[in-house]
Amino acid sequence: MAKDIEAAAAAEGGETTPDPPPAPLIDAEELTKWSLYRAVIAEFVATLLFLYITVATVIGYKHQSDPGANAADAACSGVGILGIAWAFGGMIFILVYCTAGVSGGHINPAVTFGLFLARKVSLVRAVLYIVAQSLGAICGVGLVKGFQSAFYVRYGGGANELSDGYSKGTGLAAEIIGTFVLVYTVFSATDPKRNARDSHVPGTGLAAEIIGTFVLVYTVFSATDPKRNARDSHVPVLAPLPIGFAVFMVHLATIPITGTGINPARSLGAAVIYNQHKAWHDHWIFWVGPLIGAAIAAAYHQYVLRASAAKLGSSSSFRG
Repeated sequence: MAKDIEAAAAAEGGETTPDPPPAPLIDAEELTKWSLYRAVIAEFVATLLFLYITVATVIGYKHQSDPGANAADAACSGVGILGIAWAFGGMIFILVYCTAGVSGGHINPAVTFGLFLARKVSLVRAVLYIVAQSLGAICGVGLVKGFQSAFYVRYGGGANELSDGYSKGTGLAAEIIGTFVLVYTVFSATDPKRNARDSHVPGTGLAAEIIGTFVLVYTVFSATDPKRNARDSHVPVLAPLPIGFAVFMVHLATIPITGTGINPARSLGAAVIYNQHKAWHDHWIFWVGPLIGAAIAAAYHQYVLRASAAKLGSSSSFRG
């Protein structure tokens, strides 16, 4: 049946776009290429900026809505949960746009893990990305603590923790489902066959106001770089938009349960800098949940939506 569907698609829209070759499991030669280290640096900087903006937003919201410390603004409750969700989703939109052509714009160990399982990135690249993302997250939260030391510890350091009234199982399920939504969106938004099939969909420009001069200038350079336009012509124009909105929607659903992890680097960075017992008590949830969710999303996309299950038995299925 899968062949019939592919044949019908080819008859309607011409030849189907071939899948890119799977990334080798281990590619030692990759370690000699500057492009790998440039991508690792991009992941480090992007995750640093992501944690700095989002954790600063969370702490600012808690301070504004604290009647004991800020009675004048407490009635307005600051930016609220909606604003926090926008901060997370908006920053992912901006940073994926800026880094997609350099590193793929993962900014999340769960995304990297899912793409590794789908053979989109090599093991070498996946490990270096996850290390860079984790270090970037720690440094980003460290900057927040340095700039807002008076409020940082008082308002929980932006660390993820299970909310009162929810069981560990509920928290784990929320992280699995939330990460599934995110990684599934990443696969769908960057699917080369989808991009070829849906190329008639009109593109749209970047429409976001960026908080912080560094982020603003960084985006301007990325958007106007003539080398990027030539180098990244394969990057879907709309890809950052659904990914950012997926992050936004998942935050709306899971902030009341776990504060929303769906990104192990985000949870690790906040926990390391905050370093209180409650930040570490259920920390495993924010690694196990996202990694399971990413694995399910990778399997669903590769072996159900892309009808690749038949390839499981092939000799090239997991060969470097």
